[in-house]
Amino acid sequence: MAPSKSDHPGDNTERDAPSRWEQDGGPEPSTSGSSTLDVRSRASSDVGHGNGSHGPIPVWLHESSKSFQWRWVPYRLRQFARAVAAWTQGPDPPQMQRITPFFPSIQEAPVRLIARYFPRKVQKAGLLGAFLLSWLLTFSLVLHHSASAGNIKGYGRPQPIWCGASYWSGGNSCGLNGNRCRPFDNAVQAFRCPANCKATHVLNPHAVGLQQINYQPFVIGGTPRNESSASEYIYRADSFVCQAAIHAGVISNQRGGCGVVKLAGEHGNFGSTKRNGIESIAFDVSFPKSFTFITGLSSNCIKDLRWPLLVVTVIFTTILSVCTASPAVFFPCVFTMLFFHVGLVSDPPTNTDYASLSSLIIGRFLPAAFVAAVFYRYSVKPQQENLSAYIERTILWLGGAWVGSLNNYTFVIIPIQRLTPSDLRAQPGARLALVIIVVALFAIALGQVWYLRLEGRLRRYLGIYGILASFLIFCVIIPTLNLRIHHYFLALLLLPGTRVQTRPSLLYQGILVGLFINGTARWGFDSILQTTSELRGPDGPLHSPLPNITSVIPTVSNITFSWALPSLKKGYDGISVLVNDVERFRWYRGEGEPEKTFVRREEREREYFRFAYMKGSGTADFTKAGVWEVDGLWREMEKGGS
Repeated sequence: MAPSKSDHPGDNTERDAPSRWEQDGGPEPSTSGSSTLDVRSRASSDVGHGNGSHGPIPVWLHESSKSFQWRWVPYRLRQFARAVAAWTQGPDPPQMQRITPFFPSIQEAPVRLIARYFPRKVQKAGLLGAFLLSWLLTFSLVLHHSASAGNIKGYGRPQPIWCGASYWSGGNSCGLNGNRCRPFDNAVQAFRCPANCKATHVLNPHAVGLQQINYQPFVIGGTPRNESSASEYIYRADSFVCQAAIHAGVISNQRGGCGVVKLAGEHGNFGSTKRNGIESIAFDVSFPKSFTFITGLSSNCIKDLRWPLLVVTVIFTTILSVCTASPAVFFPCVFTMLFFHVGLVSDPPTNTDYASLSSLIIGRFLPAAFVAAVFYRYSVKPQQENLSAYIERTILWLGGAWVGSLNNYTFVIIPIQRLTPSDLRAQPGARLALVIIVVALFAIALGQVWYLRLEGRLRRYLGIYGILASFLIFCVIIPTLNLRIHHYFLALLLLPGTRVQTRPSLLYQGILVGLFINGTARWGFDSILQTTSELRGPDGPLHSPLPNITSVIPTVSNITFSWALPSLKKGYDGISVLVNDVERFRWYRGEGEPEKTFVRREEREREYFRFAYMKGSGTADFTKAGVWEVDGLWREMEKGGS
């Protein structure tokens, strides 16, 4: 038996110093000369003898041998870690989340009705097959009707074009004096535009005179050609044709439409106007190529039928959701319907004919379906098993899936075009929007963490997301490659956390599935690791060296430029000069002195000059524009590229 307090009065010092037990992590040798160790168990301490004389419990008695190996960690920190570990384990027994439906008799009525009149599995399978065939026939017939381009009297069958089509390419792509982009006038073309072209924006800076245009529609001009034809609006040739047609009122943004464009040759002083929701860009000097639209035509052009098709697919998916109890029937059918609706109707790729478009979408569907089968097994099926709130599922899960699938409409107000550092810095409001999104996602994540803890799954999912976080960090540190989070990848990252059966999880999972569908149907499985050139795109800034203009000699009628020789070490062998956004001169090493004199083309017009190094026929970044004024003065170029 351990000695009592009265037997060894010298032990009072040891019992009154608990910090030494905790700091050292083990028992102290007795200072009273006794060979007996004074130890009390926690149980006996709790019972006691009524005199409150029991000493503190050594740390090594109420810690496991595994945790005691971490005795070098401060005791309070170990206590906190044990508390967190105990909290993440969740309650015992786990509290499995199940949705108790509102008005269950109403929500379950369609399923019961089908079970009553179609009790056998064969009958239900036949009913489902007939239902899906009805959707396929309706969808195909409306789509075929929409694909029919119709006819414009006197101009024939209109040619489908995409929203960003134009008659002029930027930089020096059209060659010296624009010769690669001829003819400049006396040509007409019947065209057909899809719906929602107003949402198409330029995603890299485009120079128009002194202006840098980015993250907006690209329509230059739109003022009347002359006083005698007030309704004949004239546009610079590099304007997006479909957006110019919306601006001119030839077609509508909601339904697209057909028209006839007429090349109008050289024109000057393109004014800025705002019509039909598009504000055009001004350009106050001449441009060699322009176009206008022929009005008053007779046609039987079929407009874009994406809205009638949306009604068709929404009705069929809603009926399926309300009348289906099995997740194994509900999810594959809805996924397939939404995928083909997005890929062929609401947000199709830029293919101009439906044969190539259908081939592309079928090719993207197969890998997308395989990935969908995986997250169905681990996220969708666990959430929707034994779910009887079918109307609530329709509103929350299916409604969320439609919101995500139609994100080219539903998320258009978010000022983030691409989730890259350069875009976040350049686009107004992008960083604030990203902060709001991150805060919202964090709040949602906290709610999902709580539900996963109640079900006893939190530790497993913390491990899963720890692995995903490590993978993302590894991707970030890979040299020469850049991490880009696409729609589909964001959905795959967040879907595992939505497996619990709660009403918020139904909504979150539906939105994420919709984002996955839109991302893969519209863009495919684009790589999450991309080179700088892939992120930049074909018209993005290269951040290359800019020519050094050593001298400028202006007069009223002519102006002479001299420049330093381009660096052979970097492979540059020439200089390209744009005048009023058209390439007017090229100089290469060995072709005379590095200088050029330009004669004013129009007496009463200023002229804009931009310079770029060349490698062969390709150019690096152009400088910002310098201005040769009408009175002969020269306004220097601002620093930086354009």
